[in-house]
Amino acid sequence: MRHNVYAYFLLAALGFGCAGRPSATNPITDSAKLSEAAPKYASTITADDLSKHLHIIASDEYMGRNTGEKGQKMAAEYISREFREDGLTGPVQNSTTSPYYQTFDLEKSVWGEGYLRVGNEKYLMMQDFFVLGNSPFQTEQAVDVVFAGYGIDDPKYSDYNNLDVKDKVVVVLAGEPKDRQGNFLISGTDKASDWGNDYRAKRNAATKNGAKAVLIVTGTNPGEFNSLTQRYKAYASRPSISLKNDQSNPSAASIYISPVAGAALLGTTTDKLFDYGNLVTQAGKPVAANFTGVKDVKIKTERIATPLPTENVLGFVEGTDKKDEVVVVTAHYDHVGVDSTLTGDQIFNGANDDGSGTVAVLEVAEAFAKAKQEGYGPRRSVLFMTVTAEEKGLLGSEYYSENPVFPLENTVANVNIDMIGRTDYDHEKTGNDNYIYVIGADKLSSELHAINEEVNEKYVNLDLDYTYNDENDPNRFYYRSDHYNFAKHGIPIVFYFNGVHADYHKPSDEVDKINFQSAEKVARLAFHTAWELANRENRIVVDSNKK
Repeated sequence: MRHNVYAYFLLAALGFGCAGRPSATNPITDSAKLSEAAPKYASTITADDLSKHLHIIASDEYMGRNTGEKGQKMAAEYISREFREDGLTGPVQNSTTSPYYQTFDLEKSVWGEGYLRVGNEKYLMMQDFFVLGNSPFQTEQAVDVVFAGYGIDDPKYSDYNNLDVKDKVVVVLAGEPKDRQGNFLISGTDKASDWGNDYRAKRNAATKNGAKAVLIVTGTNPGEFNSLTQRYKAYASRPSISLKNDQSNPSAASIYISPVAGAALLGTTTDKLFDYGNLVTQAGKPVAANFTGVKDVKIKTERIATPLPTENVLGFVEGTDKKDEVVVVTAHYDHVGVDSTLTGDQIFNGANDDGSGTVAVLEVAEAFAKAKQEGYGPRRSVLFMTVTAEEKGLLGSEYYSENPVFPLENTVANVNIDMIGRTDYDHEKTGNDNYIYVIGADKLSSELHAINEEVNEKYVNLDLDYTYNDENDPNRFYYRSDHYNFAKHGIPIVFYFNGVHADYHKPSDEVDKINFQSAEKVARLAFHTAWELANRENRIVVDSNKK
């Protein structure tokens, strides 16, 4: 009898011991214990595995992964298969293709006939003006023209005060005004603001005030106009890809126009048009112009569009006690395809841009999935998303941000990886490959910035370079990768980036130039940051209004 009792207690003890061990059905939710486990799972992210993945998706077989084309589809299939085999779930409900795919149609379009008639004069698209983005003038339309100075609508300086531009076309000067000392009126310094650097600021102001289009007079003479717009001419002559235009709330069309055509629209000369800037400088504020829009103006900018199906690829690790909150880890898996006009290598394999970030996401996802299987899954859910069409204007991430699979209000942060494992111009000079540029971590959350620095010091020891985090840096990288479509919705982000090098956007961006030991360290840094975001007790604070 005693032997039977002993056996019972032994079995019970063993049973309770098993029940007490962490497992997928009995996970750890203690932040301290999860933190202790982090190095084990970070160590599964290896240079060899990164290399294995990248040698596949950045091979010639994938033909440069151009959005909507065969190579991009092959990459999507590879990524989704890796997610599935690693144990991540596909979170897209009611998908007609795969629960790992967020499918949608972009528009591939080319310009057709385009012109601007001013009385009997005809100015031609691609010669006298260029459209940036969409345009409402699919067929010829008569328009009312209004001059709106520099097109600025800022608390410090507004060209729209007491100006009715509703449903009209506004003609504005490029750049922004200066004072008599040569400083810009908006900033009060020698540094231009977004009003002078980014045409979208003038487009948004025109849209807010109800205009149909903003025509930005560029250059001071025909030669200068041609020089300044050369790259737009090359861009506009090729097919472009965009999200479908939402006609329910369209933005004002943005058009770069030559000084001659701009002056003709206002019934004046180019000399008188540009003298307006001198009047503003003398006054130090907007002044009334002595010219007005002519009456007989018609515009046509025909656009011929066809649908282009594509997909973001999503893998999901569900959280435990805080599963309704989500950390998103991203990279873009598209590149720019093939250029058959080149001699020699014609395939843009995009090993660094952004094959490197894509394979880092695969490795970080595998580490989180393995942790979950062993009972150390994240408290918050983690969405791993490789996005399409970044090279076409951050379109895949923009589509997700407008059509989120998980509510944006529940999205804690975005960790974005775009180009790792190379050394840029500045660090080549010093022979330092133990660095990474960190961008945006402090813009919306001081806690995210602190987390990134703390886990780096504790686990990775990279040199964190904040050069491109400066708001005045002219490269504006903060606005140039997929994290920005989260940041503009108030979601904290951190962006890891190795900087630009001689192979950027060239066929020579090949796998053999990747330093996989460096990429391993950055991928582990991304892992540790995401791990801390997912497992800490409190959601990180949003304590800045930076967008």
